Amino acid sequence: MKFKNSLIVGFMLFAMFFGAGNLIFPPGLGFQSGDLFWLAIIGFVITGVGLPLVGVIAGSISRGGYRESLKVVHPVFAVLFMVAIYLAIGPFFAIPRTATTAYEMAAVPFINGAGGVSLLIFSIVFFIIVFALSYNPTSMVDNIGRFLTPVLLLTIVALIIKAIMMYTGNAPNPSAEEFNASAPFSVGFTEGYLTMDAIAAIAFSVIVLNAIRGLGINSRKELLIETVKSASIAALLLGIIYISLGWIGNRVNIGDEVIGDQNLGTFILTFTASDTYGGFGAVLLGVIVLVACLTTATGLIVAVSEYFNSILPKISYETFVIGFTLLSLLLANQGLNQVIQTSVPVLYIIYPVAMASVALLFITYFVPSPRLSFQLPVYLIIITSVLAVIQRNGWMDIGWIESMPLFASSFEWIPVMIIGYIVGYLIGLKKERISYS
Repeated sequence: MKFKNSLIVGFMLFAMFFGAGNLIFPPGLGFQSGDLFWLAIIGFVITGVGLPLVGVIAGSISRGGYRESLKVVHPVFAVLFMVAIYLAIGPFFAIPRTATTAYEMAAVPFINGAGGVSLLIFSIVFFIIVFALSYNPTSMVDNIGRFLTPVLLLTIVALIIKAIMMYTGNAPNPSAEEFNASAPFSVGFTEGYLTMDAIAAIAFSVIVLNAIRGLGINSRKELLIETVKSASIAALLLGIIYISLGWIGNRVNIGDEVIGDQNLGTFILTFTASDTYGGFGAVLLGVIVLVACLTTATGLIVAVSEYFNSILPKISYETFVIGFTLLSLLLANQGLNQVIQTSVPVLYIIYPVAMASVALLFITYFVPSPRLSFQLPVYLIIITSVLAVIQRNGWMDIGWIESMPLFASSFEWIPVMIIGYIVGYLIGLKKERISYS
């Protein structure tokens, strides 16, 4: 495949990843982390860039993508887990968040404050555009990769360069009182969960594979190579922009400005746009946010609708597009902070399972392993993650779980995965090895 085509697919993938959370979380993290910025942003980049990159590539290990690969655990698990992922990154959390973020940053600065009626009107217009872009998925690569992404990149670069030039001489902001200074890397790593990109990669990998196949690539080896190239282009762009936005949040001087109830990242970006470009800054930021959120919402609607159409073929793709667009419109009218708060406990369960599944896919692909070495750690991580979320949210006292290794850093699932793989491997030593077709 020509590099030009790899670039187009890479641009498409970048635009689908780069949405609401990608804009607001890095500057917020940078502002709160103070002198610990680099440790925090490295953790964020690992979950926000590294894991999505690995996730998209892992999707090309099996010709049927994750739908086939995860059947190694159990066919029912493969369906239920994929349904949970698509609903989380789709109409339940991620898609409504794109609309609410676009509203707060592209509409509110031009009206007299936020309100339920204005949010409703904006979200209706927003989802009409998303519906028009996603109704015909075959044109999505052209619509996003060729046209919308260059606009997105140019506007982001214009804001970042001007802000870096202005803030180069500024000292880092002091660490926020609520920032966990004892574990900055962990804070950044888990903050990256909120972008939902690592689990979105599982859904987007199908779109990438289909886009590459549409360009005439069909052999398994070439699909893997082209997926690596396209995903690497998207990851490079994401990494540069995340670090830049985080650095801006770390160095911006907001003076006596009161943040109030506004989302921190939203406030910092709005302030920075005004600080760097004056009145035109609000327009520039509005274009960035609107294009970023539209491309992500479109990619998610397409991915979710195609998946549900594949498991429920009697219901047309177009019907799912209409249904998920309307559901996203309804949930978006909760407001941005409510959407984010509702998603956190769910993501703390889904993310460890998704990350472990991706890691185990690579391990069992390169190291011939019995099925139990994949099954056991996944089941144990599901149980551990559910109990950890219950304990962290104070819903029930499960004190013993806090004594697990790495619990304080939210990485308790890692030793569980390692031990589960080893035990499963030893127990299933004489069983047939996993094979990916």
